[in-house]
Parts: sequence; C-alpha cells; structure tokens
Amino acid sequence: MIRPLLLASLAALALSACNRNAPATQNDLDQLDRELTQANADDPARDPALTAALRDQIMVDPALAQSSNGNAIRPPSRPDPNAVPAETRPADPVDPATLSKAPAPSGTCPECRAKDGALTAGALAGTRPATAACARQVRYSATYANRLPATLPLYPGAQVSEAAGADGNGCALRVVSFRAGGTPERVVDWYYTRARQGGYSAEHKAEASRHVIGGTRGPAAYIVYVSPRPGGGSDVDFITNAGI
Repeated sequence: MIRPLLLASLAALALSACNRNAPATQNDLDQLDRELTQANADDPARDPALTAALRDQIMVDPALAQSSNGNAIRPPSRPDPNAVPAETRPADPVDPATLSKAPAPSGTCPECRAKDGALTAGALAGTRPATAACARQVRYSATYANRLPATLPLYPGAQVSEAAGADGNGCALRVVSFRAGGTPERVVDWYYTRARQGGYSAEHKAEASRHVIGGTRGPAAYIVYVSPRPGGGSDVDFITNAGI
C-alpha cells in the first residue's frame, strides 16, 4: 500500500539529484512535505498506519525527560556555606513565677518617641538628660555588655547585637542592644523585679507596642526600651550611667 508513496518520494529525490546546481525552492519543499504527510483521504493506496504515525502527537517518556539538559547549570544541592543564617529566637529561661508584676503603664511616653528617632546606641543615650554628656564620648565594643551593674544585668539568654560605653571624666555609661526570648511584658516584669530588689525606683510607660521602664537610685539611673520582635521575643535597648 505504501509503494506509490515511496515511488513519489524516490522520483522527487531523483529529480533533486539531477538538478544539484539548482537549489530547491520553498515551494518545492512544501509540496514534498504535503505529499509525504497529507495524502488525499480518498486515496485507497494511502497507508493509514503511516499517516497516523506522521500526524499523531509526539509521546514523551517522563523518566527520560528528567535526564534532558543533564549538563545545564542548576542550583546547588546544598545551601551556600557563606549564606547568612536565619536569626532564631533566643530561649527564654526566665520563670514568670519568680517575677513581680510591673505596674500598668502610666502617663504619656515621650521616651517612646525619642527611641524612634535614635539610629544608634550612642544617639539613644544622647536623648536622656542623665547620660547626654557622656554619650558624646561613647565608644563601641562588645565588652561593655559585660560591664553592667550587678543588680541590672542583661536579661537571661540575651543575644547582644550592639554595645557601647564611655568611661572617665565622671562617666560610666553603658548602652546595650539585644534580643531576648521573653515577651515585652515578661522583660518589663524582669527588669522591674531586679530594679526593686536593687533599690532602684521603677516607672513603667508604654505607647502602642513599645514599653519603657526606668528609674533611679541616687545619681545612678537606668532605662530599658522593649518592643515585640517579629517571630516572637523582644528587641531591647538598655541604658545605665552606673556601669562597672
């Protein structure tokens, strides 16, 4: 059944071989394609199996498709060892049963607004009358996080992000920014408890989600800014003029 079709193809190839110096036109190629794949449906000599095979969609083996572009550039199979790891929430070892409850926030909170305008630890210390003069001498070093008053240390499990201080000329300034695992309410309760145990006064203020607790003991002063951290825990800025 396919002999007339093959004879037509051989005739076309022979004609092409006899005219090697005359390049085939697009019309010639289109005509040959039609003769091979689009035979008249009424032609009894047409091979149905051949026509169906030529016209049918190409089948793809999914298993073999996965091996295509085997040498193409692809993402690494392991994380980049130089990538910055995602921050994790610090653990919170504080037992709330050991804390005294801080009083409810009182009055307005200008300290909350001052915190919004301070871009660095030194700038934040400069907003407080008790620490403004010493803030002009501030220097940044992680060692200042370990030189806080014994009665007002860092919140347990804190992860320090920035620390600064100033010594000499009557200054013992300490400014520490850190992440804490406790909620803002628990951090405030913890500093309230520590301050009262150490003989400091403690005043609690708040505005929106930010809390501030601060007080004095003679010339010594402290203030703590606490805000909720995305994903849990708190961002904390601690300032005191009574460092060691």
